[in-house]
Amino acid sequence: MYQKNPASHYVYIDMFIDSISQDITQLQLPAWRPGRYELGNFAKNIKRVDIFNDKNEALPYTKLNKDLWQIDTKNQSSIKVTYSYYAAELNAGACYADTNQLYINPIHCCMYVVDRMNEEHQVELTIPEDYKIVCSLPRIKNRLTAKNFDELVDSPFVASEKIQSDFYEVNAIKFYLHFIGECKPDFMKIKNDFFAFTKKSIEFWNDFTTDEYHFIFQVLPFKFYHGVEHIKNTVIAIGPGYAINSGSVYEDVLGVSCHELFHSWNVKTIRPIEMLPYNYTKENYAKTGYVYEGFTTYYGDKLLLSSNVFSQQQYFETLQERLTKHFHNYGRYNLSVADSSWETWLDGYVPGAPYRKTNIYDEGSLIAFMLDVKILQSTQNKKSLRDVCVLLYQRFGKKGIGYSENSIIELVNEVSGKDFTEFFKTFVYSPQDFELELKTCFDYLGIEFEKKESEFVCENRYGFKIMDSGLNSKVTLVAPYSPAWKGGLFTGDEIIAVNGIALKNNFNNWLSYFDDAEEIILTVNSAEQLKTIPLRKDKKGTTYFFNPKLKLSNNDEKGINTNLKAWIG
Repeated sequence: MYQKNPASHYVYIDMFIDSISQDITQLQLPAWRPGRYELGNFAKNIKRVDIFNDKNEALPYTKLNKDLWQIDTKNQSSIKVTYSYYAAELNAGACYADTNQLYINPIHCCMYVVDRMNEEHQVELTIPEDYKIVCSLPRIKNRLTAKNFDELVDSPFVASEKIQSDFYEVNAIKFYLHFIGECKPDFMKIKNDFFAFTKKSIEFWNDFTTDEYHFIFQVLPFKFYHGVEHIKNTVIAIGPGYAINSGSVYEDVLGVSCHELFHSWNVKTIRPIEMLPYNYTKENYAKTGYVYEGFTTYYGDKLLLSSNVFSQQQYFETLQERLTKHFHNYGRYNLSVADSSWETWLDGYVPGAPYRKTNIYDEGSLIAFMLDVKILQSTQNKKSLRDVCVLLYQRFGKKGIGYSENSIIELVNEVSGKDFTEFFKTFVYSPQDFELELKTCFDYLGIEFEKKESEFVCENRYGFKIMDSGLNSKVTLVAPYSPAWKGGLFTGDEIIAVNGIALKNNFNNWLSYFDDAEEIILTVNSAEQLKTIPLRKDKKGTTYFFNPKLKLSNNDEKGINTNLKAWIG
């Protein structure tokens, strides 16, 4: 694997296949990557495939579908396959090559020989002498070795001259920290916090999955947040680089890192039966996204609290974000979280049709929270959702057995001593609002759940959300049956004037100014056509988008009660 002109973003790959014994050899490129449950169709980035025998004679081949090549290898013992891959996407799960680094997620660009996935795979890099290599695979100089194709594609690597690295140890296991990009990481601070949540995570499971682990940070110069899990490592794209040591960006670093570490157990080791083994050629439909992503989101946040990395207030603010996404998503009335898990393969990572689906990360984390509290309540605080997770690891993950949908329900019933079938039917398998059940759980913990009005009149009174778009405001969401919905305002419309006054980044100011009027007239650009939209407030005074707020109950003089202590762990 090498680069000819790094600025072109092309990576050149020579694939050597020996010990051929079949008349026909098929080469498959994966169509998706674990951790993102949608088709990626990576073959679209491959330019020109050429195949040669050991005499350097060109061999004919046929492309059977978008990412499957078939070669006539009769009387051939070895072949060489050459192709180039366009690596121009810098995030936590793609490939990127330029004059500063070679960053590869092998699942994007490495083919495998059909029926030979379980053989050893090696990658040799042709890179500048001053480049360092970061990877969890065993390495001799520039050669990486994976025991099989699954390990290869679960092992992203970076080669670059400028990599800042350090490590810390928990239970004699080394956890490496690698930063690529313009930044000045405060390793002392980072290692202290990472040590705390790593130790707590290992205590949670009573075990760790591997003998070492690598946090690989692609640090970008602008606001960014993305992480992808692997069993021995994670790649995290974060930014801006100047802010990674403090404030909200540092909280993002902690949050995504704890989340991805939890994935080393949950989904990389403990897998739904539909993904064991992975089928890289097509969709791996599963309805348990609320477990492999939702449980992980919940504990990725909560372990920061229980390890004292996050304060109670920081945790509440994070949980409030999950609650806000739930209550602002009207798709919760149309598609259950189980069905939304199934449908990530269709449109799970884009907004898609309004009101169509829920989010398995946020909805799943709230389901995990409710299960956690309800199990505590059922067992007089002796057991929790953690016990369910540990049983999943012991009975399924460590044994290489995939769990089913019923496995989750059965384990919750076993741990709690009660029948939770109705809970799953109501909150997992049916479109549902969680408000009453959430409030019951918060009450048990001595946490007050309040519905605060949004500071934006458009959200409170008229039922639509906006984002800045130059001097104007673009509509991002309209609540069904709200004044905005009835007036004909829809997602994508750009508001350019209120009651005839042109906007200059001051939409909410003018909307508030005219709020006492019986009717407000918006001028909007809708699909390049100017329209006037009348807005009349709901006489019932309905609040369409409220902001959830959490605080400890004043009833507890010490500020924390027994149930809350048991829940925090």
